[in-house]
Amino acid sequence: MPVIAVLTKAVLGDMDGQKALDALHIAPALLAERGPTVSRAAFAMAMNVSLFDNLLRRVPSGTAYVADTLAQGGRISFDHGALRTIRLPEGPNGALPGGEDAFTRIFLPLGYRMATVYPLDRLKMTGRAYTHADHPDAIPQFFLSELHVDRFDAEFAAAAARVFGTSRDPLDAQAMAVLDDYGAGRTVSFADALAALPTILSAFDRQHDAPDFADYQLLLSRSNEAAWIATEGNAFNHATDRVADVAALADRLRAEDHPIKDRLEISATGRVRQTALRADSVERRFADGQVRGVPGSFFEFISRDIDPATGQLDLAFDTGNATGIFAMTRAGA
Repeated sequence: MPVIAVLTKAVLGDMDGQKALDALHIAPALLAERGPTVSRAAFAMAMNVSLFDNLLRRVPSGTAYVADTLAQGGRISFDHGALRTIRLPEGPNGALPGGEDAFTRIFLPLGYRMATVYPLDRLKMTGRAYTHADHPDAIPQFFLSELHVDRFDAEFAAAAARVFGTSRDPLDAQAMAVLDDYGAGRTVSFADALAALPTILSAFDRQHDAPDFADYQLLLSRSNEAAWIATEGNAFNHATDRVADVAALADRLRAEDHPIKDRLEISATGRVRQTALRADSVERRFADGQVRGVPGSFFEFISRDIDPATGQLDLAFDTGNATGIFAMTRAGA
């Protein structure tokens, strides 16, 4: 059995693991890996399959789309996943490294490389694309964004420090040792990879305490994105299906009354086109014990054309596209 399949089933269970694997196009070269060791590429792909499964558990509209795609004989071409992080003006977020540092310590050892920086100035954020060095077309990319607290006022910064300063570090010594082995190019046994994978997956979650509702409202008054991170943390913000014609798909989904974005986002080059379903609402408990509905995660769609300069699929993102897609999680959107 392919290493990716064994790892995925060990984490998700046989039935759910097979269901997640069956939903995705996975390159034959990745599925060919077998044996007692796990390459960084196989580990990264198993991690992404598990993250995709986790997102669908939280996003009913995405689950419905995937089920419809599978019923029609298709599969999902998992293009990229997105994460949001926050960087305080000084120091870490409690015990958690600040901003993107919480994830580059995972991505870089697993073979990801930072491809491009995307200033998201309207949102007071920076986005960075991370592409896998071994299989850039086949292993999903990450769009990792970072919100800069120092670009806001002092009242916002104080609320952010109260909320995010309680963060814990989910990575233990065993997980860090496996990442160190991958980073150094050392062989990682299946047993060690399997022991580390659930811990590394736990990094894609909220690490801080439930926020005070007044702090949440203050963050929300300045930044929808900060408020989203306050309730959802570093959970997968969205997963993306790479499709042949995103415009035609959007028209069909709109006609079928899916909660699709009103307009298509088109990159400056015209080669990258994106749209998304609006974020599903989720219920979250705040520090006062009250449960309230807030925007959760969502499902996205993208079409990519060949870049004539390289003859390869254009794997880039676009600042304008990203800013438009971020609106899917605005409160009340």
